[in-house]
Amino acid sequence: MSPKEASSITAAYEQALHTLCLKDRDDPLTKMIAKKIIKIAQTDVRDPAEIAALAIKELEIR
Repeated sequence: MSPKEASSITAAYEQALHTLCLKDRDDPLTKMIAKKIIKIAQTDVRDPAEIAALAIKELEIR
């Protein structure tokens, strides 16, 4: 994984947590979000905002 990819995944994760108003990193939901984001990032999606939105949508949260 390149530094750019890692940065994109981190940004997507932070954005998803912010969108869902999650602050507690020990919340089991944060782990589910992280796994979805990593899965999506392994596809051709590279935009952090799009990755975050897809992760939230796949988890059917909101």
